[in-house]
Amino acid sequence: MIKRILLPLSIFLLAAGCSTQTKVLEREVGDFDLKLGTAPTRSMAHGLVEPTTAGAFHGGLDLTHASGWYAGQWSPSAGITNGTSLQVNSYAGFLQQPMDDSLGYELGLIHYDFPELENRDRDGYYAGLNFAGSRLGMALNAAPGRTDSTLFLDLGSVTPFGVGVKVKYGSYALENPHYLPGNRSIEMFNDWSLNISRPWLGIQLDLSYTGSSLTGAECEAYSGQNAQCDALVMFRAERQLY
Repeated sequence: MIKRILLPLSIFLLAAGCSTQTKVLEREVGDFDLKLGTAPTRSMAHGLVEPTTAGAFHGGLDLTHASGWYAGQWSPSAGITNGTSLQVNSYAGFLQQPMDDSLGYELGLIHYDFPELENRDRDGYYAGLNFAGSRLGMALNAAPGRTDSTLFLDLGSVTPFGVGVKVKYGSYALENPHYLPGNRSIEMFNDWSLNISRPWLGIQLDLSYTGSSLTGAECEAYSGQNAQCDALVMFRAERQLY
């Protein structure tokens, strides 16, 4: 089933990824809400389980039923540029979101598919609570030789400045220790990230900080969710052209 969807999804990625503007096309199909876009539409599945960074060509689809059940696919990379490979994440779950901003919940599962790589496919499970625009979630990712767990907190828009705040903390346990010189080994490590964002005069401002528990030579064992092992502060300003 997954491989039958890969071809049309890849064609969509080619067309959508060439635009400098992130787009989401939405349409109602009976009791379902269908979304196609180059930006993630399922914040818990995308922000909690998988790193938010994406390649130059990316996109996906999301289908939601009026009852709260949903399913979709998201590709962080179409594997078109050098040094990248095709990845398609297929997910399904249930979201219970009251209309009066009272406490709601979400749970689901996700499958990471790497058609061009061997022994890389893996499964993940996630669950979370949402209340008045804020979300708290946890995820467990089972992969060959390791177990990853993630804690995700999205405070939404924090008043009075209208600043969006997201915090992510990951823990990684390796079945086979990574050995370092001096008879040292690494069986577990952690990483974290903080993202602050705010729209200003039509420009999206983003400030992020990432880091991990590994330092120096230990970083050769790093394989977490951040772009790099060492502490990194990054500022980005993005404006849509049209």
